[in-house]
Amino acid sequence: MPAALALAVAPLVLLAGCASPEGLQDEGPARRVNAPLALWPTYSPAPLRENENPAALKPLPALPRVPSGSMAAADPLAVLDADFASSGGTPPRPSSVRSPELRDLTDDGKPDLIAVVDLDRRTSELRVYTVRKGVVTRILALRAVLAGVEVAAGHLAVREPTKDPRYVSVTDYVWDGRTMGLWDLTLDVARKAQRSTPAATPGPAPALTRVLALALAGNPP
Repeated sequence: MPAALALAVAPLVLLAGCASPEGLQDEGPARRVNAPLALWPTYSPAPLRENENPAALKPLPALPRVPSGSMAAADPLAVLDADFASSGGTPPRPSSVRSPELRDLTDDGKPDLIAVVDLDRRTSELRVYTVRKGVVTRILALRAVLAGVEVAAGHLAVREPTKDPRYVSVTDYVWDGRTMGLWDLTLDVARKAQRSTPAATPGPAPALTRVLALALAGNPP
């Protein structure tokens, strides 16, 4: 082995010999685990009222009937106006309505209407409409902070921020033949916009470069 290379390898061997051994270590006695204590175990809340249930069906008979059964034949702004007005609310400004989406969520082979109204810079109203016996019917209404909305295999997933910016809560709704019910509630990693940057060629680690340079110079670290 050349002398210069031997000098370079020797400090690395010494550094490796100083590393802490890996494996199981005794960290003392295990913490005591207590079963959860239920507070107020006899209390049970009343079920949601109809106007509180986001999946409550709400027919909108004031709108023209849709014989085709497809929400593609309805005017999205007229649908939202009729829905808000039926609850005594103010119809949304057209500029606050996102581009409507037509997706089949009720598995009848005909598109349903997914609409979002941005109430301010943070809060939005998400509403889903289908046609039942020729009548436009709202099947879901949510007021939420929308971090994202996704559709897959008839499922509608609504992503909302949590107090931890690393995660979002994901509420999954699916049509069960009668209502757009809650299917699942999970946490997922928050998505961040990624900027494309030129790929840099990785070089040796700074600490390793310094050790090799000192060794070749004859000055061990």
